[in-house]
Amino acid sequence: MADPKGFLNHEREIAKTRPVEERVKDWNEVYQPGSLLPIISKQASRCMDCGIPFCHNGCPLGNLIPEWNDYAYREDWTEASERLHATNNFPEFTGRLCPAPCESACVLGINQPPVTIKNVEVSIIDKAWDNGDVTPQPPERLSGKTVAVIGSGPAGLAAAQQLTRAGHTVAVYERADRIGGLLRYGIPEFKMEKRHINRRIEQMRAEGTKFRTEVEIGRDLDAKKLRKRYDAVVIAAGATTSRDLPVPGRELNGIHFAMEYLPLANKVQEGDLTVAPISAEGKHVVVIGGGDTGADCVGTAHRQGAASVTQLEIMGKPGDERNPNQPWPTFPMLYKVTSAHEEGGERIYSVSTTHFEGDEDGNVQWLHLTEVEFKDGRPEPKPGTERKIPAQLVTLAMGFTGTDRDNGLVEQFGLELDERGNIARDAEFATNVPGVYVAGDAGRGQSLIVWAIAEGRSAAKGVDRFLTGVSALPAPIKPTDRALAV
Repeated sequence: MADPKGFLNHEREIAKTRPVEERVKDWNEVYQPGSLLPIISKQASRCMDCGIPFCHNGCPLGNLIPEWNDYAYREDWTEASERLHATNNFPEFTGRLCPAPCESACVLGINQPPVTIKNVEVSIIDKAWDNGDVTPQPPERLSGKTVAVIGSGPAGLAAAQQLTRAGHTVAVYERADRIGGLLRYGIPEFKMEKRHINRRIEQMRAEGTKFRTEVEIGRDLDAKKLRKRYDAVVIAAGATTSRDLPVPGRELNGIHFAMEYLPLANKVQEGDLTVAPISAEGKHVVVIGGGDTGADCVGTAHRQGAASVTQLEIMGKPGDERNPNQPWPTFPMLYKVTSAHEEGGERIYSVSTTHFEGDEDGNVQWLHLTEVEFKDGRPEPKPGTERKIPAQLVTLAMGFTGTDRDNGLVEQFGLELDERGNIARDAEFATNVPGVYVAGDAGRGQSLIVWAIAEGRSAAKGVDRFLTGVSALPAPIKPTDRALAV
């Protein structure tokens, strides 16, 4: 145990963010550089090293949280990094982007603010990079087996790195022009600077992983031909089909899916574009959807100089405390203020869009909405609550409905789908096609980055066993956890 009285002597303290008026003028990460290390040892000391560490259960990766908390408390960054990497290939991603279900499961959280697990995690990995503790780990020998990974998001990258380290020759296929999937083009720079992805890619290249960009399986390369070329395939193509809003006026100019809007802003930061073709500058912006993607749109609109930003959510406003039906250690739905929300804008709950109104040139100008109340689990309009708000740019951030069905990948492989439209797989992450596995959102549906990495690692174990008959690779999601795996 780091400090038996740590949780008594120190209150929860989290990373400090830069002033709003400063950070909305740039695209750098919102946190103050160097603000964590002075407090992180004290924060790690609050970990009680519980006899039953429920944080392990809360984390899909099974991170060894009490162990690396102890090392962080003692400022032994090398050992802390070793324990962190034992279960997580990319802690700099999760330490910045994960909603931290581990903290919701922290035993201290029963009657106190939980340990700042996420902040400790990102401090350890950033220090490890600074100290040179993160190095390539190429395999000692090659197996002679080849694997293709389709998709370079967190699930695909995790699977690829695990399989490369197991000695297989791995090639990652990505349809975009750069590696990273939605980490690259769906996550704004102010939430995670892309240098973190770039240095992991260089580590993986040094280990032997090959990358093929601008190749879309199903369109540019037939899936059947890919299967013949490789001994095994991992599909980690994500759930990229955006949920639409079929209401009158949807065809007006200025209404876009979030994944049409956000990547363009990232391409400006990559230097590919001078100005984003879809920009919020000087416009009244409405973001439909109250989740993290919606918040990303809000923060992006602020930085582009929007005249106003309004975020709509059909559900009611969450509470500040756990609901009785979301007891500890489950992950509760709580009201949260992200860095993007700190920067301004209005959030409106319990409303539904009825239609859009445009000008004579076909450009959206107004969004009509009504308040709703839920009856038998369905939203019903409340009479007399109709109104309209200005909307010159609308982004639809209402989630995703499954993997892309337009590129031919599913049909060419002959894959079966489950009842939710995701690629069906068994507890070993194997599809109905021998040698073809699926990991991440493509099989699970829209989920968290930490689940994507966990599934990538688990699918890698299944592939390794398929190729060699046995596998020593760790798998956070075990075959017995079939309900979680599928």
